[in-house]
Amino acid sequence: MRMKSLAKKEVIDVESGVKLGVLGRADLIIDPESGDIKSLIIMNQGLIGFGASRKELTIDWNQIETIGEDTILLKKS
Repeated sequence: MRMKSLAKKEVIDVESGVKLGVLGRADLIIDPESGDIKSLIIMNQGLIGFGASRKELTIDWNQIETIGEDTILLKKS
């Protein structure tokens, strides 16, 4: 799967039902030795003019349960 195909997927915590963000602005942490993906960093932009700040959320790759057509489901615990 290409990063571009992940870009529009929304990340949802299946335990709480909370929407954590969209991967449109995400980075991957990759193990340089093995080439395995270690984690995703989701960068959510705050709303301009509303005082909201930019937040980063790091998700361990092992927390991902399912990657669907529109969403990525994960367990944060």
